[in-house]
Amino acid sequence: MQSTLFPLLAFAPLVLAAILLVGLNWPAKRAMPMVFLVTAAIALLAWEMSFNRVLASTLQGLVLTGAILWIIFGAILLLNTLKHSGAITAIRGGFSSISPDRRVQVIIVAWLFGCFIEGASGFGTPAAVAAPLLVALGFPALGAVMIGMMIQSTPVSFGAVGTPIVVGVAGGLDQASITQTLVANGSDWETFYRLITSEVAIMHALIGVLMPLFMVMMLTRFFGRNRSWKEGLAMAPFALFAGLAFVIPYAAAGVFLGPEFPSMIGALVGLLIVVPAAKAGFLLPKTQWDFAKASEWPVEWMGKIEIKLDTLTGKAPMSMKLAWFPYVLLAALLVLSRVNADVKAFFTQNLVLGWSNILGETGVSGSIQFLYLPGGIMVLVALTTFFLHRMKFSEFQAALGESSKTLLGAGFVLLFTIPMVRILINSGVNMADLPSMPRAMAELVAGSVGDVYPFFAATVGGLGAFIAGSNTVSNLMMSQFQFDTAQLIGVSGALLVAAQAVGAAAGNMIAIHNIVAASATVGLLGREGQMLRMTIIPTIYYLIMAGILAMIAIHVVGVTDPIMG
Repeated sequence: MQSTLFPLLAFAPLVLAAILLVGLNWPAKRAMPMVFLVTAAIALLAWEMSFNRVLASTLQGLVLTGAILWIIFGAILLLNTLKHSGAITAIRGGFSSISPDRRVQVIIVAWLFGCFIEGASGFGTPAAVAAPLLVALGFPALGAVMIGMMIQSTPVSFGAVGTPIVVGVAGGLDQASITQTLVANGSDWETFYRLITSEVAIMHALIGVLMPLFMVMMLTRFFGRNRSWKEGLAMAPFALFAGLAFVIPYAAAGVFLGPEFPSMIGALVGLLIVVPAAKAGFLLPKTQWDFAKASEWPVEWMGKIEIKLDTLTGKAPMSMKLAWFPYVLLAALLVLSRVNADVKAFFTQNLVLGWSNILGETGVSGSIQFLYLPGGIMVLVALTTFFLHRMKFSEFQAALGESSKTLLGAGFVLLFTIPMVRILINSGVNMADLPSMPRAMAELVAGSVGDVYPFFAATVGGLGAFIAGSNTVSNLMMSQFQFDTAQLIGVSGALLVAAQAVGAAAGNMIAIHNIVAASATVGLLGREGQMLRMTIIPTIYYLIMAGILAMIAIHVVGVTDPIMG
């Protein structure tokens, strides 16, 4: 009885979060403080953790929260700066003349540009940027939001310059104990971390290559005159070409450069290849496809906000080169700070706040590298844009104000979520002689499911993202559980953590708060259930494929990692 009771108690915070957020429809800002308090109570009373260690873990979580908020602030500030400078409008306008075929517009605007925005900004911004653009190009609001949500799949694991991996996976794993095991096996944390990143990129590339075709087929099936899958399938040659143009450089960046770059590099290379191909009619079907007249659309397709390309800003037109330059500069600085040893040393050793063994608790440490974290680089690029685009101070001030509001909204929830995760991870040091809570959960799952668990690893990640509304938070909550489960059933921990990250990315397509945020940009609220019924289709595809790939990698290919010796 006792052996089952403790694992069930370990699961209680996650179950409570699901009940409050999904079952009772509580907002996260109300639910997560409750979940944090329950987690702390279980740690103190059942696991008999010392109050000092619970407090130290909470402080460690707040340090990690500071790091992620710095990234969010930089990402949103850069996007808002480009919006107020007129750059986003110039970029949008450049897409309107490529092709009148709606299927081509979906692939270029949503898939490629949307993936780039995800890579640069993350946190739901691609749908918020792409949905109004698609409406401005003549798409029904409901269709624009559906497509906007489907962007939030393949690029998400490397969104906001890799935050779901840099913060989510790295912050969700017990680095201290894993590093000890790695060193004993002649390896190190950096090697293990790069292996996870590589496996995430490869899994996403294999699954995501079909996402442009999925987008087109969903569009023609749900929003075409004939409600036809076949009209979307006719775009298969071009859609697969666009998929490959993105995933090949995306996977290469993940394997050779690290988690900050895949989505941005994949999208930039994809745009450079696919846009000229579309203009030349390469692999395009002879028949162009369009919606029925707007007067024939069902009322539930329509939003309350009218959006036109030429009225998005009152600023003078900007050249495409000037509009894109800040993003190119961002990519260059990121690569330089990760690849050049001298630049990396400067960024990692200056403007750093660090705490070791917080409150005297061994292994409970944290730091914020203000320059090296992507947030610092994005703030530098935003400041450069202010001068480069000759912005007025009032315009930059508006961008700063909007970014701060977004930060406050996201920050309050994270103030409770990440400390809760750190209590779970640090609960292995206790007076009750119990394993850590993630380990206890893993023992229960391993004993119940065993060798077939890898098939479900991605689905666990997807459910975490659905509940939390975030790939990063899902990774923070579930990475250690996935790793411990892998250890208990004798398979690669890196691979199951990678499957977790891939599944959590797919779960963003059905995250309610992402749907609400995207819907709000086009004045379309109250259709969340209808949207969920559509986006669940590509989500199921993604999770099943990730499960199959994990099973093949483990039981056919025999993938291992340094932890396994």
